[in-house]
Amino acid sequence: MDIFAPISLILIPLIATPIIYLGGRLANLQSGRQLSLSRWLALFTLLLMWLPFIQTARTSMIVCPCEFTVGLVTLHFDGLSVLLAGLALLLGTLVVFYSSESMAGEPGESKYYAMLVAIVGMMIGLGGAYDLFNLWLWFEGMAISSYLLVAFYRERPSTLEASVKYLVQSSLGSVLVLLGIALIFGITGQLRFDALAQATAAANLPVLLAAGGLFTIGFGVKVALVPLHTWLPDAHSQAPSGISAMLSGVVIEAGLVALLRALSLLGTVPTTWGELLMAFGLLNMVVGNLLALRQQQVKRLLAYSSLTHIGYMLVGLGIAIYANQAAGAQGSFFHLLNHGLMKGLAFLAAGALLYAFTSQQKDSGDHGLTIADLAGASRRYPLAALAFTLAILGLAGLPPLAGFMSKWQIFVAGVAADDGLITAVILFTALNSVFSLAYYAPLVNMMYRQTPSLAVVGGRPLPATVNLPLILLAAGVVVLGIWPNLVSNITELAATAVMAGLGG
Repeated sequence: MDIFAPISLILIPLIATPIIYLGGRLANLQSGRQLSLSRWLALFTLLLMWLPFIQTARTSMIVCPCEFTVGLVTLHFDGLSVLLAGLALLLGTLVVFYSSESMAGEPGESKYYAMLVAIVGMMIGLGGAYDLFNLWLWFEGMAISSYLLVAFYRERPSTLEASVKYLVQSSLGSVLVLLGIALIFGITGQLRFDALAQATAAANLPVLLAAGGLFTIGFGVKVALVPLHTWLPDAHSQAPSGISAMLSGVVIEAGLVALLRALSLLGTVPTTWGELLMAFGLLNMVVGNLLALRQQQVKRLLAYSSLTHIGYMLVGLGIAIYANQAAGAQGSFFHLLNHGLMKGLAFLAAGALLYAFTSQQKDSGDHGLTIADLAGASRRYPLAALAFTLAILGLAGLPPLAGFMSKWQIFVAGVAADDGLITAVILFTALNSVFSLAYYAPLVNMMYRQTPSLAVVGGRPLPATVNLPLILLAAGVVVLGIWPNLVSNITELAATAVMAGLGG
């Protein structure tokens, strides 16, 4: 089996990261002014990665899972790996293109693009990891890269506070994951996934539960499980808008993938994990909705709404594990993909309006864009307003958009389980989805008011590099809502991968 494509998919961003950073810095030093060489190098790198990704995805769809061994390291690509890699690569490419104007001339521009490429590579590596230690290494690399991006405007006290909070909580989570790995290695002497799946079948149950608890808390920080979510609103609001899109659209989802990989090795107690995921899912929905309802700052509202959508994913996965309903996991992974597109679109649209409303050229990265600032935005920025509207309505779960279809798949799987507990969970989930309209609807209503805000009146035109990613993501939200079967093969294989380890 040809291993060139998957190896290239991981090596290209790792090799390119220092080249992007150093190349951009050297170009600026030699010219005596800020250039955008790093941007073009980053864009070239991500575009170059699409060919090995397509080749790897095609192979993984035919032979699933497919494994590639290089020395002592084994890469394992299944539906879940392909789903995460595709989402990371898509959002990463669009964010680089989107950031062309807002990041132009920034002192840290080279670091921005280098870390953006690095975080895409780390997530792809995380998805392909086939042993616990490498899973942890990729997870740590993703955490460090995302921290540097959150701290991009570190000279600002609010940004520094957000980045330190993110670093401390993420570091504590990583330590707990490492302790869980040590427990598992101590009782089995194994780290490879295939060997662990057999070894843990006869392992001590309390130790497995303890390791599962450590994994849940450790990875749960990155997933933003309540009450481990306190870093999320500050990090998402203080980061540049493109990075907010990555954090919410794919980084927290990567944390969920890592959590599922780890728990799948402890599949001797599938019912316990199913109940645990459903409980966290419901808690995330309630807390996320209540906190989002109180927000007047757009990026913080969007950040809190991510808690709710993680809740939908957890409920679908919990149903799948608890009742052995693979359709629940398939709906959850479809929502993972849709959330990445919708939340990426929402943050980029909000960032586009923030860029238009500020007098500085750069994206301020703060959470100064309020709901009141959106008044009448559709009159001067119809494209950005329409894109934001589609993202918001999709997140609210209104048909015929992508968010409705993925939620519907989760609800159908819950009803098909024919279980009293799951029926109650589904009803509660549906009520939370309706409740979310209480904070989504005012955003849309404000943008289509007749009287524009002062921010809209004093705004500047949006460049084409900002509008194009909005158009592409908006098209994805509409198309997947009308034709969800376009990605059903990938989501089905992702569900199969999870159910193989966690299915009851």
